Amino acid sequence: MPSNTGPSIDTITEGGRVTQVGGGQDADENAPPVMTFGAPIAGDVLAERYELVEHINNDSAGRLLWRGVDVVLRRPVAVVLRYPGGDSATEMLQAAVAASRVIHPNLVGVYDAIDEGERAYVVREWVDGQSLRELVAAGALDPARATAVGNAVASALAAVHATGMVHGNVHPGTIMISDDGRVVLADARTDGADSQASDLRAVGGVLYFALTGHWPHAEVPLHGATAGHGRAATPDAVRGPGGALAAPRQVRAGVPAYLDDLTMDLLDGSLPPPPSDVLAAELARLDVPVDEHLLEDSGPLRFTAETGDEPSPLAAAGGRKFTVGIASLLAVALVGLLIGIIALSRGEDGDRNPATAASPSPTTTAGEDPPDSAAAEPPKISAAKVIDPDSGDRAEVRDAEKVFDGSLDEGWETQTYRGHPDFGKIKRGMGIWLDLGEPRNVKSLQVQLSARGASARLYTGTNEHPSSSAGDNALFEEYEQSPIGPAKEDAGTTMTFDAFDADTEYQYLLVWLTELPPSDGGYKVGIQEIKVS
Repeated sequence: MPSNTGPSIDTITEGGRVTQVGGGQDADENAPPVMTFGAPIAGDVLAERYELVEHINNDSAGRLLWRGVDVVLRRPVAVVLRYPGGDSATEMLQAAVAASRVIHPNLVGVYDAIDEGERAYVVREWVDGQSLRELVAAGALDPARATAVGNAVASALAAVHATGMVHGNVHPGTIMISDDGRVVLADARTDGADSQASDLRAVGGVLYFALTGHWPHAEVPLHGATAGHGRAATPDAVRGPGGALAAPRQVRAGVPAYLDDLTMDLLDGSLPPPPSDVLAAELARLDVPVDEHLLEDSGPLRFTAETGDEPSPLAAAGGRKFTVGIASLLAVALVGLLIGIIALSRGEDGDRNPATAASPSPTTTAGEDPPDSAAAEPPKISAAKVIDPDSGDRAEVRDAEKVFDGSLDEGWETQTYRGHPDFGKIKRGMGIWLDLGEPRNVKSLQVQLSARGASARLYTGTNEHPSSSAGDNALFEEYEQSPIGPAKEDAGTTMTFDAFDADTEYQYLLVWLTELPPSDGGYKVGIQEIKVS
């Protein structure tokens, strides 16, 4: 008979090596034994296919984790079983069915979900390796490895969120590092109270834990991370006298400023998290070999709730702002110091870029209310993404953030198309979707192109849509019903759209390319910069 009170899901087996993770919430050391009278025993075959080989453990949610083998395909599997089944198994099965629809290298594969009435079970990939909790128990990870783990988790969440689903169970016990170095996320367990935002805040918790060995329970109450999560196994975060969470750099020396800032901003409930695909892209940018020193060259970045700072790729889709970290300026040359001072200064330099300079505070007279700061400042682009509904490979949906970074040196460009300059002969077109952060009155929108000969239209809409071919298709079908003014045809390298309704507020805009100029034996164009007035 298998043990009913085994260790947590991260059980150390096979010579001290953790061989499975993600079975769910850890058993509390003081929790009563889970009653499993009549539960299957080793050698049983479920659904005439899955043979139970070894009972690994139980969790406090009443589920049993078994190592098994698929006798048809002759491959090892993990079997997560509830006995008895019934209503208590419904959430487990529903989450498994939803997870099975998402295939991603950083997600544990789900093979089967079966309800037999008296018992229910989920069959999924068996992963030999070590949980993040067990890995960090031997010592906090170096910044490069912590970044790689965060990147893998964010990439997995981006795949889940692209389908409109939520994972709902991201913590060190559901993240596994396999023997070959693969990082995988297991055991989606949304109960309806979770959201994509809570998933993303959990990434901040994962980064914090990887860097410090402490879990910020109170700051980020994750599903499965409070009562019953096993605080004895996962130490709570270090806190100040007032209960404020200590930053990773305050807990451990050697944590880079950019990673410290990103982690703390993800944990800050007052800041809306960026979309998961944008967070994954930012962590991928930071996830480079240590000896290349690219992180120092790119500069430590941080998003904050302040206005007037220069946008970055993460701010582009998340509505956040990055500011140049002061710590890095101590290590760079005088030119870097001057650039940092200019970026952060609120001086009155008239040559500053109006898109990034802080607006001076309007004056008021006695008895007057201060003017609305949002109305006083010009509209700013807070997010951008490429819309490409007719492409299956999604190869051109990168670099949207470069269209409002204040620089004409880099931008986004299409691929080279052969055969015909009219997109309508090839596909419906493609373009850049813009988010102004909130509804605003707009006077004009200026698009700076890389070459003459392009044609474009401007549309508006009221809804956001997922970053996928289906989401792009739905967005374009909605937005093309609301054009703003006529098309701009071969308007040089600068197109200005100024047919906005003065009585209408706009938040979402779509710059849509319909014809491309000749280039390199085909047709293509780049959008170097977009500015809103």
